[in-house]
Amino acid sequence: MVRPNIVSPCIKVCAVDGETSLCLGCGRTLKEIGGWTQFDDAGRDAVMEMLPERLDKLRALGKLKDGR
Repeated sequence: MVRPNIVSPCIKVCAVDGETSLCLGCGRTLKEIGGWTQFDDAGRDAVMEMLPERLDKLRALGKLKDGR
């Protein structure tokens, strides 16, 4: 059985901020990153919807230095 490609927000910048527990690349938590392939589409979509706000939070805290 061929498994369909799973959409991922990963940009290969894997570093988790100790203060927020969010990845500085994609904005996910370690639990979300680790379970990504086990989540159903609705679960992944729910996380994806939260990522812009999380990345904005990281920007506001001065955690993102790449202009993202």
